[in-house]
Amino acid sequence: MANFSVGVQLWPQHTPMADLRQAWQEADALEVDSLWVWDHFFPLSGDAQGSNFEAWTMLAAMAADTSHAKLGTMVSSVGYRNPDLLADMARTVDQISGGRCYLGIGAGWAERDYSEYGYSFGTARSRLADLEAALPRIQARLERLNPLPAGRLPILIGGGGEKVTLRLVATYADAWNGFPPHDAFARKMRVLDDWCEKVGRDPDEIERTVLLFGEHLDAIDDYVETGATHVIVDVSHPFDLSRVEQTLKQARG
Repeated sequence: MANFSVGVQLWPQHTPMADLRQAWQEADALEVDSLWVWDHFFPLSGDAQGSNFEAWTMLAAMAADTSHAKLGTMVSSVGYRNPDLLADMARTVDQISGGRCYLGIGAGWAERDYSEYGYSFGTARSRLADLEAALPRIQARLERLNPLPAGRLPILIGGGGEKVTLRLVATYADAWNGFPPHDAFARKMRVLDDWCEKVGRDPDEIERTVLLFGEHLDAIDDYVETGATHVIVDVSHPFDLSRVEQTLKQARG
């Protein structure tokens, strides 16, 4: 089996900030390839009124606290921030980190985030249209900022919609993130390859990441054999990194 990259997503809910910072520093010391946080304004499980932290300000702190891993959101909803502003924020984090930032983006789905923060939730179709309109704006803004990003600043798109989202991945993205179960992931990999052929894109240019948790971590070999090049381990508070260490050994052994 080919080697693969290993990332960690740290849940920014139901945790003190001190524990989050310790976890991302410990993971960076293990030399994981990437560190991620989700971009939501409220917890996704447990106490709906529990603690939760905003993603991009965390990434700036993470950029300053670490030295090895790439950093990103998994993923930012296009509706949460003006696309040009988001590009500028990602560029700034990229500069702080010395060129280690991903710009993770998707169409969005968490209605509470929209309604409580005063954004229009719209429909699935309108949110996808917003994503399609935002991507060229992000690319254009990244090319005009002064200074430019310190590194490559890849755009990662999350989501599995086969008619629109994967077409946008093939057209604009440097990376795509998928999810279990394995049969669905494998199907969407094939659909993405088909879209790459239709738009004239080399499918090997697009990094394939997969976010795994629980029992799905027992099937890492299946995902890698299907074409995943970057496995991201989902970790909640109290941030036990033992499964991350095991995955690193599996990736590099």
